[in-house]
Amino acid sequence: YGSGLRKFHLFCNIFSVPESARLPASFQLLHSFVLWAVTDPDPSEPVFADGTPFEPVSAQVARKYLAAIRAWHIAQGWPPPLTPADHDRINWSLHGLQNIEASRRTRPPRPPVTLAMLRSLKDSLNLKDPFDACIWAMASCAFFGLMRFGEVSVTTRAAFDGNHHAKRCDVQFSTNLRDQPYARIWLPSAKTANPGEGQAVLVNEQDDVCPIYSLRNLAAVVPARAHDPLFSWRDSRGDVRPMVKQRALERINRIFIANGWGTTFGHSFRIGGASFFLAKGVDPEIVRLAGCWKSLAYQTYIRAF
Repeated sequence: YGSGLRKFHLFCNIFSVPESARLPASFQLLHSFVLWAVTDPDPSEPVFADGTPFEPVSAQVARKYLAAIRAWHIAQGWPPPLTPADHDRINWSLHGLQNIEASRRTRPPRPPVTLAMLRSLKDSLNLKDPFDACIWAMASCAFFGLMRFGEVSVTTRAAFDGNHHAKRCDVQFSTNLRDQPYARIWLPSAKTANPGEGQAVLVNEQDDVCPIYSLRNLAAVVPARAHDPLFSWRDSRGDVRPMVKQRALERINRIFIANGWGTTFGHSFRIGGASFFLAKGVDPEIVRLAGCWKSLAYQTYIRAF
């Protein structure tokens, strides 16, 4: 059982889970832990650069980890952390992952963008520069809004279509019932929406990498008309231009490579965002709904950071 507890505490340390949240552990935390243990990527990623030991495990071993955590709870005077219904949900997720792993493509998994990488990106950008201000708004919204990069960018300048892409008038700022600020981004068209229907993306206030601040900064640095592209910048002639995906990724990757992170992909922001929220103990079903995934298969995206 020792290896199971060590792996659990490694997971908690990586994701900054406080001691008070480890004992007793919630279902959300244990569910995220088990899926992380099964699907975690190559340990050569930067998070393991300090020599942190890592060994990926099978679903069967992950279940033994849960048994170890159960025994630890009981030994410390706490009741078992999972109910039979909780075990059923976890087993169902693990079974689904096994099926996916058996048929997954041979292409290496997309690396996630982490909070450290997001902060590095922000620190390396000039947020008063129109192009960089747009890059930062795209990156922070794609991460915290679990958005596909194609939803914050276009393939070519001429490809922008207000009937399919978000416009300046499609973002609204408000507060919830707890008086907490949020931004609502309306996507007129989305990959998982029914034809003719759009989807709403909500982003909440975050500390130093806040997507709400990034949107407000974009509006201040790149003023535009209501029906201009939401994620846009101004060129040297003052023309408002939608951000092209290839140009955005080139700028982002130059920064990541310069800071030792290596190359990332557009989908890496969505993967990183899902990993971030699951690591915080957010219910996997809520993450699924927020990311507009149709099934829990998205949990193959979980990465350590």
